[in-house]
Amino acid sequence: MRLSCCYECDILPLSYRMMFVSLIKKSLEKSNKEYFNNLYYYKDKSNKKSKNFCFSVYLNDFSRENENFRVNGKIILNISSPDHEFMINLYNGLLKNTDFEYKSYRLKKERVRLIREKKILKDRAIFKTLSPIYIKDKMGNSLSPEDEKYEENLNYILDLTLKNFRGYGLKREVKFNPINLTKVVVKEKIRGYIEKNDNDYLYLNSYRGSFYLEGDVEDLNDIYMLGIGFRRNQGFGMVEVLE
Repeated sequence: MRLSCCYECDILPLSYRMMFVSLIKKSLEKSNKEYFNNLYYYKDKSNKKSKNFCFSVYLNDFSRENENFRVNGKIILNISSPDHEFMINLYNGLLKNTDFEYKSYRLKKERVRLIREKKILKDRAIFKTLSPIYIKDKMGNSLSPEDEKYEENLNYILDLTLKNFRGYGLKREVKFNPINLTKVVVKEKIRGYIEKNDNDYLYLNSYRGSFYLEGDVEDLNDIYMLGIGFRRNQGFGMVEVLE
């Protein structure tokens, strides 16, 4: 399932992804508090386990003003998940969130609609990114698609993502081939994170563009809906099928 949500907002922070993480969480809590608590908390502590969704944000007609974006057009939030319970609760909560405040920023909802996802029928598909893909190694170092360990670590996180969702991982190893990928350095303000040169900011080397994956058809369809890579629940790794 996919949702497309249209908002108005004159000003957005440069590090806007956490704003939309907050919107998603607040919407789930409004819709079904018990479900929200089970998803985000475990024994009264924050549940760090990855969730079965990814999202992307598209800004139309914007410019930078210091540490903010001035947005003259619409803001589109796209969310994807194969987990129907999650999407139904989220959809109901988003409908209730007519106005959403985050710090000094405010989103005004215009519409929320369901989008039909595509069906992958072959064991090879070409994708394009809707939000950048972030892959790292076991030491936490960002990897580029040219790195010899990229495909290995990509398969690691894909396997883990699928296990978390359906109880079993990849049916077979996925082959990755870039077509046209560009590096994107994402600056995010993460609570509790300290960077020597810029307090509270984390810099993530990620990539956007087109690529193809080859693997099991069921795997590819679930990957398409769950997203690809690390930090999917924080606005990374959402993709669309080109062919």
